[in-house]
Formats: sequence, C-alpha cells, structure tokens
Amino acid sequence: MGRACAVNAAGWGTPALCVLRVGRLCALDVEAAVNMDIAYVCEWEKRPKSNYCPSVQLVCAWSCRNLVAFTTDLKNEEEQEQDLTYMIHILDTEHPWDVYSINSGHHEVITSLEWDQSGSRLLSADADGRVKCWSMTDHLVNSWDNIVGSSVDGDPIVALSWLHNGVKLALHVEKSGASNFGEKFSRVKFSPSLTLFGGKPMEGWIAVTISGLVTVSLLKPSGQVLTATESLSRLRSRVALADIAFTGGGNIVVTTSDGSSSSPVQFYKVCVSVVNEKCKIDTELLPSLFMRCTTDSARKEKYPAVTHLKFLTRETSEQVLLCASSLTGSIVECWSLRKEGLPVNNIFQPISPVGDKQPSILKWRILSATNDLDRVTAVGLPKLPISLTSTDLKVATDTKFFPGLGLALAFHDGTIHIVHRLSLQTMGVFYSTPSQRPTDDQAIKRQRTTASSVHFKALQLSWTSLALVGIDNHGKLSMLRISPSMGHTLDMNTSLRHLLFLLEYCMVTGYDWWDILLHVQPNMVQNLVEKLHEEYTRQNQALQQVLSTRIIAMKASLCKLSTNTLARAYIDKVMINLKTEEFVLDAWVLQSLQQLIQWVGDFVLYLLASLPNQGSPVRPGFSFLRDGTSLGMLRELMVVIRIWGLLKPGCLPIYTATSDTQDSMSLLFRLLTKLWLCCRDENHTTEPDDNLIDECCLLPSQLLVPSMDWLPVNDGIIGKLQSKQLLKLQFGKPISVPSHFATSQLDIFARSPGYQKMDNLRRLNLGVCPTEETKSCTRCGCNTMLKSPNKSTAVKQWEQRWIKNCLCGGLWRKVSITLS
Repeated sequence: MGRACAVNAAGWGTPALCVLRVGRLCALDVEAAVNMDIAYVCEWEKRPKSNYCPSVQLVCAWSCRNLVAFTTDLKNEEEQEQDLTYMIHILDTEHPWDVYSINSGHHEVITSLEWDQSGSRLLSADADGRVKCWSMTDHLVNSWDNIVGSSVDGDPIVALSWLHNGVKLALHVEKSGASNFGEKFSRVKFSPSLTLFGGKPMEGWIAVTISGLVTVSLLKPSGQVLTATESLSRLRSRVALADIAFTGGGNIVVTTSDGSSSSPVQFYKVCVSVVNEKCKIDTELLPSLFMRCTTDSARKEKYPAVTHLKFLTRETSEQVLLCASSLTGSIVECWSLRKEGLPVNNIFQPISPVGDKQPSILKWRILSATNDLDRVTAVGLPKLPISLTSTDLKVATDTKFFPGLGLALAFHDGTIHIVHRLSLQTMGVFYSTPSQRPTDDQAIKRQRTTASSVHFKALQLSWTSLALVGIDNHGKLSMLRISPSMGHTLDMNTSLRHLLFLLEYCMVTGYDWWDILLHVQPNMVQNLVEKLHEEYTRQNQALQQVLSTRIIAMKASLCKLSTNTLARAYIDKVMINLKTEEFVLDAWVLQSLQQLIQWVGDFVLYLLASLPNQGSPVRPGFSFLRDGTSLGMLRELMVVIRIWGLLKPGCLPIYTATSDTQDSMSLLFRLLTKLWLCCRDENHTTEPDDNLIDECCLLPSQLLVPSMDWLPVNDGIIGKLQSKQLLKLQFGKPISVPSHFATSQLDIFARSPGYQKMDNLRRLNLGVCPTEETKSCTRCGCNTMLKSPNKSTAVKQWEQRWIKNCLCGGLWRKVSITLS
C-alpha cells in the first residue's frame, strides 16, 4: 500500500509524520505488531447462525474498576425473530466467564453505555429515547438496580455522557522520576458542569437525540430528577452522529453530523443552570468544519458517509476525530480548534481599539489525515490523561512511554491498529489470523485480500491504555495486551519505571490496576514491590495514611504473581508500628481487633507446625520461614498481644490445647524466637536445628493446628496469563487451566467436597452448607457473610472499611446459598 504524509497544523510541536495505509506495514512496524497480543477470548455457548442479528449495533464501556459492560447481537431461540432481548452484560476482567446479564427493560436497541467516574453506576440509552441509570446493590458487582431514568419518547439517543465533576489530573511523563506524587500527577483547573450550594458538583447526565434535541437530567440530593430538553439550533435537523466533551470553564461542547461527508460537522456550546428549582439549557453555535476529503475532487464521492465522530477525550473539546467511509474503505482525519489572529484592513486601523491586542477568531485546522484505509468498524479512545506539552511528548518519545498517546481502530478485515492520537501514525497492529501478517513484498505493493467474516464492532481501551477489549460481530469478547513501549526493546529498569509510574497513578486515583498486572512478569515482582514501597515512604505522613490500604492491596496482588514472594503478601496486612505509648488501648478498641489477633495467633501456630515439612523450596511458606524480618515482626506482635491480654484477657487468641495448664502463647513465642535466631542475620542464615524441628513436630499433639482452608481460593485469570498463551474461555464456565505456580501449591491447598467454609474477613466457620447469604471477592476469592452478625458498634465500624471493596482491592459479588 502507498504512503500519505500526515497534514500537521503549524505550531503544534509535533513534526509531520508519514501514515501508512492500514493493512500493510513496512518492516519497521512489524516488530511493533508482535508485542500487541491477545490475552484471552471469551465466547457464548454455540448457537445457530440464525440467532445472530448483524444489523444490531453493539456498544461497550470499561469502568475505572475494570468492569466491562457490553451488549450482543444474539436473540433468544424461544422468541420471535423480530423480538430481541436487549441485555446488558457486566463482567470483571479477572473473571470474564462469570458474566452477569441484566434484563435492561429497553424495548429498542441499546445505543450507548456510560460508566460514571467511580465505576459503580452505569447509564444505558436506547433507540426509543429512554435513559436508565443502574447502580450496584449493596456494592455487589452481580446485583444491579435501575434507580432513576429519563425519556424523550420515540427520539433515539445518539450520544450520552455523565456531567463532569470537575476532577481532572494530568500525568507528566517529564516528572516521572520526581519523588512527590503532586509533581507527577498535577490537578488541572477544571470546573464542574454544574454545582450545588457550596461548590459541590451536581450529578446528572446529558444526551443528544437523532432529531437534534439535547436533554439534561440532574440528580438532586433528595433523589428528585430535574429534566430539561432544548433544541441544539433554531432549525432542528437530523443528527446521525454526535459526541460530547467538556471545557475547563464548566461548559459542554456537542458535535453533530447528519451522516453525510459533504455536510458540515457542527459544534455547539451547551450551558446548564438551575433557576427556581428548574433545569435550564442554553445553546450557542460554534465554528463548524468540512472534512478535508470533501475538498479533494478525487475523493469527493468516494467516501459519502461519516461513520465515526469522536472527541479524542471527554476533557479535550478542542480535538476531534472524524472517519468517512464507503462500503469498501475509510479515511480518518484529526482536527484541532485554534485561536487565530484576524487581519484588520488598513482603512480600519486608525479607529481600531486602543492597545496592541489583535482581534482573534476560532478556527478548526486539520492536524493529520490518512490515506485510503480498509473500512473502519470501531474506534477506541484513550482515557489516560497524559500531558501533551512539547516537553512531555519529547520525554515520552525518548523513553518509549506510549500509554495514553494512542487510539485504536478496528477494521473490517479483523485487524486492530493503534495509531498516534495526533499524527495518526501506526504504532502497533493486531492480526486476527497469521495469514494477515504482511511480508516485505506485500508492504510495498497493495494486494486487496478477502474480508474476514469476523470483525470487531465495539472497542474500549482500559484506563491506563495497557489493555483493549473488543466485541466482535459474533458476540465474542477478546482481551488484548498493549505493550507500554509499543514493541520497542527496553532495558529492565526502564520497563519497571513505566509500570511503576502507572501503578502510582492508580494508587493516587483509586483506580483498579488489573490491566497493569497483565505486563508484570515474575522476575519483575520483587523490584516493583520494593520501588513502590520506596516511593510511598517519600510522601508526607498525611498522604501515606490515605494510601496505606491501597499500597498493601497493590503489593499483595503483585506478590501473587511470583512464587518466591507469595507469603509476603499476607504479612503486610498485619503491620503495626510498635511504640510504647500505643500499647495501652481502650477495651472497645481491643474488642474490634479480636479477629486480627486471632489471625496472628493461628498464623504463627500453622507456620511452626509446618516447619518439619519444609524440605523443598516449592513448599508453601518455605521462603517466609527463612525471612528474619518477617519472623521478627511476628515476635513483636506476639509481645504486644500478650500485653493487651493483661488489659483484657478476652482479646487473647483462643487455642484448643490437650493440657489445661499449658501456656500456649509462651510456647509459640519460644519456638518462634528460636526460628528467628536462625535467620535474623541475612548474611549468615542457618538451618533450624533438630531440637527445634522435634519440638515443632510435637505441636499437633499439644495444640489443634488450624487448617489452611481459611485461606481464600483464588481462581482468577491474571496468574494464568504470564505465559502469554491465548486462553479460550466460555461465558458461564469457570477456567480449568492451572496457574503458573499451581505446582507449588500441593495437596495442602486441596479442598475436599465437604470442607468447612470460612468467613475470611471475620474468621468465622460457616459450616459445609452455609445458611447465610455470602459474598465473594472477584480478585482473591475471599468469602464473607453478606450481613454482619455482630452487634457491637466497634466491630461494625471495622467491617465498614471493607463494605465496598475486599482487603485486596477487589469487588464483591453475591454468592447464592445453593452455590456457597
């Protein structure tokens, strides 16, 4: 295929780059394509071809908590051909087979899905003008309720968005080596779309209909919904495509197209206000543009339809992406809004206003454009708010840090290309079949291939741009890994620095980091954990206290990817600063710590009882029993617990002993001290002597050793993706492929069919067949009762810390009584 030079506006700070026709790459781009691979594919149970409706539009949305919501073009066999069940499917990327399908109640095709900034509420809109707001019930990922909604009867929704809350960060790649998080991730001055009394952002959503109406719904704190509808312009016209963006001043910008490439692309400013308890909408026409391809006589009739119209991000109303298509091909253009000086005729210069300020006007200028491409079927836009200053772009290019700089284009032949958001230069390619990979001869000469029967109809990039999800025309979901360096070979330190920078971003924002774990190899874990802890300790004490829970969960998830550091994940959860003045606590505080104290006691007993069986490094806990720092910390905890027992004996851990006169804590502390003495010096570690091993062998005859069944069973997929081999999954059927360290978890982790279920948060036995409703973590598999059995206020307050998320940061999903 031929080349076409990208058209760049002067002064943008990016040199003009060459853009290749999609589908054939030169030798330089083939290497980048290798590092964009598919992690797993999840499909529905095989259905007849008559069950597919290829004309149905598919939509997809990815939340900051790594939940994916999507629709399919499958209809039920028992229903009539013209009747479709418009379902919304929601899944956690760690358990893609465990999909939860919502009967949305929409009577027409679902046209839009939008997550809110917290990732806990979802908007859905259909072709009948109805908008529904879905919210998690009791913070459960598989329990959703339609709480409120709005409707513009019979007027299909073509664009939908939540109102902006005024929170915007900028990632400065130039400052990635700075010690202060505030320098790396700066707060950008950005006003909410609408505020309540006191400046608090008002929640709500905005939608654009096919007839040219804009409707705004506001959610008042009382639960009441204020809705207003207004025409975008005085003369209403058909709107085939639309998109919504926000400005720093609190205004809303809406762009529309009637679907014809020969018609102008219109832009409107929308201002929302509340007057006398009523919502008011004001609109204003902004400068419009014509696509560049319409001015080219050779292409004027070649691409008659505008098929994609998108702002590059919700916060950049000055940059827009346009795609014009025909049945066989497409062309993509990127435009930018500029403020330009307005020349004044010499006649009017003597009477011009006082001062040197020249009159200016806003104009749309083309940034870049591609040559003829294969037909574009879907577009995925970046969500990572990376800074686009010339300095940051230069550092990103020099260090090969590309997250947030690329957007995804899916084509009718089944390929996906990552292109630069400004220059539209190809950065990486995914081929659905090996036969599509080009050779050198194909890169020079265009050869039209037969179109693939499977292509992606919806795309979404993750919030760090390190993963991409696609829904094809058969309803199959594909998860792709996108290399942070786009295939460029980097040294280990640079690769770690890229991943560390994104982990810090997730720590600051509270976003889930599952997509970053896709790129973590076992040999990276130790360095990442150490560097993450080092950067955390550089922050001020107030910020450390806010981020303390997140970094523990982050380090735990990283350690699970490595067999050598598996045990380190658990001890981090019981870190306590040992200070003399903190030894004396109130009785109600000690009561709230009872579960934690019992956990420490059981953990020490189990470790010592398992010491005689630690002959092989692959045994669980082998490295932990030779870690002097961790064992020393356990000794200190045992001392503190002993002191607390003098204040309130009821808080001491409970052991089942064969002798009533035996002091169990003293026995365990003595054995733990002997073991600690063997490895307290990292440079001169010694193996435990025979006397210590003999005493540990007698422990099961002196104390009832707790079973390992209290540890949650992690059946997630992240540990099974390290080999970078494609996993084929099916919705509704859990994965059966063993993880990369399954061999290290021997029969001690095996569960018998009648094993006792545990409440892992409260450390309570639930029995073989629990009668209480439970919930399970989507990440680590931790189980706990849905409703608290405790009546103590102190204990209930402690449990509130985990009401939204598990200790590991994962989300909760409800487990029915019959399946628990």
